[in-house]
Amino acid sequence: MKTCSLLLTMTMVALSAEAADKKPPKSPPAETSATIGGKQVKIDYGAPSARGRKIFGELVPHGKVWRTGANAATTLTTDADLDIKGLKVPKGKYTLFTLPTDNGMALIVNKQTGQWGTEYDDSKDLGRVQMDVSKPEKPVEKMEIKLAPAGDDKGTLTIAWENLSASVPVAISH
Repeated sequence: MKTCSLLLTMTMVALSAEAADKKPPKSPPAETSATIGGKQVKIDYGAPSARGRKIFGELVPHGKVWRTGANAATTLTTDADLDIKGLKVPKGKYTLFTLPTDNGMALIVNKQTGQWGTEYDDSKDLGRVQMDVSKPEKPVEKMEIKLAPAGDDKGTLTIAWENLSASVPVAISH
């Protein structure tokens, strides 16, 4: 009887360890950067995966500020003054948040940096701009942020995940 009990205990421990190994993986760190007008612009973020979940409207609720990624706050670092769709962003370091809605998304540039991704203080907002929203050709499993040059002093910032792609023009401010 002791052998049976010991065997049962060992089996339960092994199953518990196996279940613990099945936790979703942590979101990996990611970055994107571009040289726009000879100046470096960089974004560091955590890249979560959809893993079959409904993202916008459920995991990321409409009408609530979202940390735009996973883990630590998403950080924008720029070596030049920027114009992001009319929002003047002096060179420096900022946190990016977004505000998804039923029919769009706003990009929020926040002056507070170094915080965990869910720590948001709207009194530190530099400003907000509406992003152009579209549906990607195919669903995007792992969230991605891209910076792409688009001419001498211009570029585009794009955030894509699941069935949403949101972009905004970025330009060197003179």
